[in-house]
Amino acid sequence: MPNEPTVFVVDDDPDVRRFLRGLISSVDLRVVLFDSAQSFLENHEPGTPGCLLLDIRMPGMSGLELQKELAVQKIDIPIIFLTGHGDVQIAVNAMKAGAYDFVEKPFNNELLLDVLQKAVAQGLTAEITRSATAKIDQRASLLTKRERQVMDMVVAGETNKEIARHLGISERTVENHRGKVMSKMQAQSLAQLVKMLS
Repeated sequence: MPNEPTVFVVDDDPDVRRFLRGLISSVDLRVVLFDSAQSFLENHEPGTPGCLLLDIRMPGMSGLELQKELAVQKIDIPIIFLTGHGDVQIAVNAMKAGAYDFVEKPFNNELLLDVLQKAVAQGLTAEITRSATAKIDQRASLLTKRERQVMDMVVAGETNKEIARHLGISERTVENHRGKVMSKMQAQSLAQLVKMLS
């Protein structure tokens, strides 16, 4: 199930991947393993909620390079870096670049699972928000230019009379446009419409 919350593990060490699969599965989280950053990029389906558990140092594309590439591609997924002792400053820089957290090797299993579960929850919330925003944008794209103008003025708090005067149309026409806006945006009330667009 692609929309099931997932922990994506990217690590070039097969023993680490095997261990992490068992550990993460033990708390009923779906795990998908990748042996390289490139493999993750080629196979990841954007829109799958979850988080990315990423080794900083790997042959080929490093974890930091993958983080930069995901930002370029606007793939927003919480990233937790796995770091060795010498990589702490690098991990701090990764946090400044938007990483969710970093965990030092050797790691405490309970601590790692706690961080992963919080990151998955954040990733799920972000995906729900993105999906809702996309639906609202799709509905808004169905509006005519005039309906869009009326909607913007309604949301700004203008009355039908003010909108009619501003646009040089009758109040009756404004009412018709408002009805179409409410229908196309699937809003049951003005309050709901305002909330959609805020």
